Amino acid sequence: MATRLARDVYVIGVGMHRFNNERLAAAAMADVAGMQALDDAGIGFPEVGALYNGYLGGGLTSGVGIAKEFGLTGIPVTHVENASATGSCAFGEAVHAVAGGRVDVAMALGFDDMNRMGGLGRSGGRRMGAEDVMLPAAFFAMWATRRMHDVGTTAETFAAIAAKNWNHARANPLAQRRADHEVTIDEVLGSTMISYPHTSMMACAAGGGAAAAIVATREVAERLSSGRPLVRVTASQQRSETYTDGHVFLGAVIGPAQMTRDTAGDAYEQAGVGPDDLDLVQVHDAFPVEELVYYELLGICGDGEGDRLVAEGATRLGGRIPFSTDGGLTARGHPGGPTGLAQIHETTLQLRHEAGARQVQRARTGLCHMAGAGSVCVVHILQRTEG
Repeated sequence: MATRLARDVYVIGVGMHRFNNERLAAAAMADVAGMQALDDAGIGFPEVGALYNGYLGGGLTSGVGIAKEFGLTGIPVTHVENASATGSCAFGEAVHAVAGGRVDVAMALGFDDMNRMGGLGRSGGRRMGAEDVMLPAAFFAMWATRRMHDVGTTAETFAAIAAKNWNHARANPLAQRRADHEVTIDEVLGSTMISYPHTSMMACAAGGGAAAAIVATREVAERLSSGRPLVRVTASQQRSETYTDGHVFLGAVIGPAQMTRDTAGDAYEQAGVGPDDLDLVQVHDAFPVEELVYYELLGICGDGEGDRLVAEGATRLGGRIPFSTDGGLTARGHPGGPTGLAQIHETTLQLRHEAGARQVQRARTGLCHMAGAGSVCVVHILQRTEG
């Protein structure tokens, strides 16, 4: 049973270095994101009680080295890694450090540059399974074609989701992919085929970037708010794969669908809300089949009904429940370590009503979902309260 966090936790500061494909130094990008988060919170680094660094491609001491750039304050510095869910897990650790009374202020910082990473294989000399030798694109393509067979989903539906996310990113100056025109379904379908039915414009943008979030107790948040709306973390849930009778391991890239359904259920219970209460959602949309399936697994609609949401425009800005409002992994980008924290950055701006041209009107509740290779799922729910 998911219980309420022991202490109320609030996001008091967020920062982000633009996601990009320019091979910038990860440490330099982390400095930018971290300093922006501190400035946004209105505090100095000495007020931070713990730092959780999320990265995939850094060296053994990268996180500690970057922490020294902010100051030698003696705080605990912890490296968090959980594949694509790394940033989300770092944020979760910061939330629970504050909720559990360890510290009053904690910082989560994610940074990476996929272009600089070496091989990410996991075999290490042991017997390799399919998940070790097949690219993620192949897994997602098989997932997509299976849905096409089972539900009747078309390539046009996948392209519509990708085009939506590309167009959301046009209003996001921190996105890696920013088209200078409205992207169409035909344009997405006409781009280079990667693994049927997914084309290059449906595949997430991998590059570099950094993002950060600072969380604190209610007392600290109120002291620093200056009348600005507060953003409370009402749920922080994480799960891995659960054994069931006749269990079949579905591959380390995505894990079983039930994992997302269960994690979301835990989060809804902890936050005291349901899918109908959400105003916006960020998900792990490495390929559009993921976003489509997550409509259903998060309870936004019934099983097999996600295609209808796309056709109705319900998940675009201005629709009933916008998804991937900053462009998502598809267009905002997916550098690895900072991806989940970019979702927190976007959702915090949305709930403060500071998202500019991509603002969701009257947004009060947002959900952030990330999945990580090895079968990991993280869900956070953030809600706006008045300071």
